[in-house]
Amino acid sequence: MNIIAAKDTPIIQLEEFLKTTPNNIHKDSLLEDGYVVEIDQKIKGCFVLSQVNDGVFWLKQLYVAQEEAANLPVLLETIITMAKGLHAKKLFVHSHQPVVDILLDALQFHPQERDLLVDNPPRSRGNWWAYDVS
Repeated sequence: MNIIAAKDTPIIQLEEFLKTTPNNIHKDSLLEDGYVVEIDQKIKGCFVLSQVNDGVFWLKQLYVAQEEAANLPVLLETIITMAKGLHAKKLFVHSHQPVVDILLDALQFHPQERDLLVDNPPRSRGNWWAYDVS
């Protein structure tokens, strides 16, 4: 599995991948702060790691192709390592799938009582989680 900055990915390859994803993946955001997940030389996932405040990051637009879902735990651990490299203190995730909630809990993310205050909040259903990086 390789993690590559989306802006460094050939645009044709990125657009082909985006045709296979749900409509809620925003290309502009992906190109600005995002990464693609390459498995066997094919893009199979993506995510955006946005800085919200000093030391606070939001993992958003996390998507992995269904056939690669078994790689999700390793991908999340890789993202945590990336956040450490960015000197993050806290990493927030908004989950809207029970399976992801179980995984986040297993990786020592903590459920949050309140929503993260962001400009473009995700859909209302789901749960906020936080990971203390430092």
